[in-house]
Amino acid sequence: MEAKVARIVYSSSSSVYGDTPVLPKTEAVEPLPRSPYAASKLAGEQYVLAFARTGLIEGVALRYFNVFGPRQSPDSQYAAVIPKFFQATLDGRSAVVFGDGRQTRDFTYVDNVVEANVLAASAAADRVNGWVVNVGAGARTALLEVIGMISAITGRRLAHVHQQPRAGDVRDSLACLERAERVLGYQPRVSLEEGLRRTWACMAGDAKEGLRRQTA
Repeated sequence: MEAKVARIVYSSSSSVYGDTPVLPKTEAVEPLPRSPYAASKLAGEQYVLAFARTGLIEGVALRYFNVFGPRQSPDSQYAAVIPKFFQATLDGRSAVVFGDGRQTRDFTYVDNVVEANVLAASAAADRVNGWVVNVGAGARTALLEVIGMISAITGRRLAHVHQQPRAGDVRDSLACLERAERVLGYQPRVSLEEGLRRTWACMAGDAKEGLRRQTA
């Protein structure tokens, strides 16, 4: 309004669904956040949608599912599991898996998420205004499967150790993309395997460049 912004595209999260047993997660499922982070995401999207529904500003909330890609930090305590697994591969140490590793996630490559944001920002208002929309890959993969894929892509066996499950973690996650396709015209174009290849190429290249600078 004051900044003369026509539309807000809010970055929400699949974590708002919590550990509901319904799969895939549709936007009609009751949100049951299990962490303060998830609760804050749900509150944020509700503010955006409330403003949109009262006609004060256009707004759409995108619920991202497990985004990963190049230049994603593996060091933060909130870091996603894929950069952590790749960093363990580079360091030659075991990956840490919380729980049995059979929990599943809808891993979504960052290029897919960028495309969804562009579509949400540019679509006609009567199509997107006031909606909450899932943005995922529409496929779920177990953590142990990801470890196997990383080993195959890197050519390095990634060992792993198990630790106790973390409080607030959900067991399974999978996005229903029917609304995303209908409202945004969104379809994920980059597969998990291709996204892993691109991410590894970036991380391995950065590691090689860092080593070169150290020895120069």
